[in-house]
Amino acid sequence: MIELNRMCIYPKDVQRITGRTERYGRKLLKRIKDHYQKDHHQLVSIKEFCQYTGLKDEDVKRYF
Repeated sequence: MIELNRMCIYPKDVQRITGRTERYGRKLLKRIKDHYQKDHHQLVSIKEFCQYTGLKDEDVKRYF
């Protein structure tokens, strides 16, 4: 089996991590992009997500 190592996070991932809706995930990722002054086409990295939310990197990576 191939292990996937991703660098970016998507709304569905936020849904699994937080237990909230996918719509909440989209809004949270938009707030993170605004915080880091990213354009709409740029992705949010797992590291940025963790820094913004205060979650530990190793805890978040368990959901992938």
